[in-house]
Amino acid sequence: MLADADRLKKAAKEIRKQSLIMTHDAGSGHPGGSLSCAEILSALFFYKMKYNPKDPKWPDRDRIVMSKGHASPALYAALSEAGFFPKEELKTYRQLNSRLQGHASIYTPSIDICTGSLGQGLSVGNGIAMAGKLDSKSYNVYVIMGDGELQEGQVWEAAKSAAHYKLDNIIAIVDRNGLQQNGPTEKLMRIEPLAEKFHAFGWHTIEVDGHNISELVNGLDLATSIKGKPKVVIAKTIKGKGVSFMENVSSWHGKAPNDDQLKQALSEVEAN
Repeated sequence: MLADADRLKKAAKEIRKQSLIMTHDAGSGHPGGSLSCAEILSALFFYKMKYNPKDPKWPDRDRIVMSKGHASPALYAALSEAGFFPKEELKTYRQLNSRLQGHASIYTPSIDICTGSLGQGLSVGNGIAMAGKLDSKSYNVYVIMGDGELQEGQVWEAAKSAAHYKLDNIIAIVDRNGLQQNGPTEKLMRIEPLAEKFHAFGWHTIEVDGHNISELVNGLDLATSIKGKPKVVIAKTIKGKGVSFMENVSSWHGKAPNDDQLKQALSEVEAN
């Protein structure tokens, strides 16, 4: 399977634009963490993952667990771009009775688990991966994790379990933007050396620039080629990527742009 870099970059740009529009229209949401994972989602949905939008529960589809469930705008934008539901539905984000709630949920087509209670996604991913092994399925499970949630002990219990059971069908992707709600991860609760920690727990570790499509594609290809152990792709990213006044600013966790900010943000994303 060959990657169309221009297509993936275009999809990442659309994910950013729609994430900004959704949070603006809802007056709430998490644009910073959504913008940092745009290329990750683009590489997964439009290069790596196998799925069928017309059959969202296809048993042989690859699974995605958005452990950092607050970045739901980016996930919904990717799902819409992939054809799981009409783009017009994005306008219902965070509205009463909408399928597109503030955190990723099972009401959304193809989503298997409600997420956003941070630190639990990898455990859920392990269960789905183990079920695939027991059912002799060939699907992979991709777990997108925020770096702040790696401060939680449950993550490392799950990491130990995945290695023990040789779950080589699980691939964790860490959106390593360095910021969490209250500031830098390394100031609040240090998680480095991160690659060495995962390696010590029995994982194959891969480090990439999370905004470089070629590095992401190559990293994901390498991850799926490694057998006998779980894999983690540590993607170095920038929170708020693509919008000057959002980049590396932790306060854009749970803060929506106003009218003027949206106009400027969309202009900057379009120009990049």
